[in-house]
Amino acid sequence: MAAQPKLLGTLPSPFVYRVIWALKLKAIPYEFIEEDLTNKSPLLLKYNPVHKKIPVFLHGDKPVCESMIIVEYIDEVWPQNPLLPNDPYEKALARFWVKFAEDKATSVWRMFRSKGEELEKTKKETQEMLQTVEEHGIGEKKYFGGDSMGIADIAFGSVVYWLEVIEEAVGEGAVFEAHRFPRLHAWIKNFKQVPVIKENLPERDWMVTFFKNRREALVGSA
Repeated sequence: MAAQPKLLGTLPSPFVYRVIWALKLKAIPYEFIEEDLTNKSPLLLKYNPVHKKIPVFLHGDKPVCESMIIVEYIDEVWPQNPLLPNDPYEKALARFWVKFAEDKATSVWRMFRSKGEELEKTKKETQEMLQTVEEHGIGEKKYFGGDSMGIADIAFGSVVYWLEVIEEAVGEGAVFEAHRFPRLHAWIKNFKQVPVIKENLPERDWMVTFFKNRREALVGSA
């Protein structure tokens, strides 16, 4: 019998949760190995020698790195409950929105680390990113791909849920405003109500405290 796959990560990393959600949606047993990023383990350095970052997914002795590459790998190896559509065009659209999340959502993480003029700039960039998704990504659909959750929802779920926490931790005005992004607010509500997602979300109040403390350490109190 093959050994369970292993996931090297640290919590509450949004990138690690992308992989957790994919594994849980497919009911794949796995072993989670907690990493201390201030003292990286020999296992992490061995299996991700290029970037030395989490998450790393070990399937046997084969390491796969980068969260959305891992999610797509999982989807190909375990085809039950597919995360990518079969139709080539729909698949291309899903990959487009994953790429958009990877390229544009960096403003959320920069917002967390910035203050003053740089903070205002990153808030504006984040709202522009959200507006694009509101108008062109979600539209009138329940999920990015229609009625069922898929790979683009996993990519953006880790952005929007963490954004809700980060804007509270930063505490300098709302970014993800309900009146401005009604479709995205409906979408994230649907996303969080999927049983597997609901059972595998980090607790919000704990997250807010965690990110407030991290922010104070990074940028100092305002």
